[in-house]
Amino acid sequence: MAAALNPPAAAGAADAPGPQALARLYVDHHGWLQDWLRRRLGNAADAADLAHDAFVRLLVAPRRFDSPPAARVYLRTMANGLCVDLWRRREVEQAWRETLAARPEALAPSAEQQLLVLQALQEIDAMLRRLPPKTSRAFVLGVACGMTDAEVGQELGVSARMVRKHVARAMLHCLLLEAAASVGAPG
Repeated sequence: MAAALNPPAAAGAADAPGPQALARLYVDHHGWLQDWLRRRLGNAADAADLAHDAFVRLLVAPRRFDSPPAARVYLRTMANGLCVDLWRRREVEQAWRETLAARPEALAPSAEQQLLVLQALQEIDAMLRRLPPKTSRAFVLGVACGMTDAEVGQELGVSARMVRKHVARAMLHCLLLEAAASVGAPG
C-alpha cells in the first residue's frame, strides 16, 4: 500500500483508499490477523469474528498505510482493543449469569428480558469505562449500591462533597450520552 498513514477525517475523501486497496489490504493481512487473534484468544471462532470486525471498521473509516508493517501495527492495535471489549462483555455476561443462577427459578426473567438486561448492563459498563475511575466508582457505590456520600467518600478517600461532584459528573455524562443517542436515533 502506498501513501502515508492518513485517517479519512484528516486526509479528506479524495485520499481515502478505494475498494481495490481495501480488498488488497484484506487479502494481504486477514489471515495473519486471524492467526494472531486465534493465538491471543485461544478460540478460532472468536478470532474469525474479531478479524471480521476489524476489517469492517476499516470499511467504515478507511486508512492508507506507508507499508505492510504499518498496516499490521494498526490492525494489531485495533484487534487488541477488540479483544479487551470482548473480555469486558464476557465479564458482564458472567456476572449476569451468576446473578440469575442465585435467583429462584420461579423469579427468573424470560429470555427476552434477560437479553434486554444484558444489553443494558453492557451499555452501562461501556459508559462507566469512559469515566475517570473515581467518578465511575463513586457513581456505582452511591447510586447502584445505595451507599451514603460519607460511606462512598470513606471508601474512595475523598470528602462527601467530592463524592457528590463525582456522582453529578457521572449523571451528566449519562444524560449527554442519552441525548446523543436520541439525536442519532431514527425518529
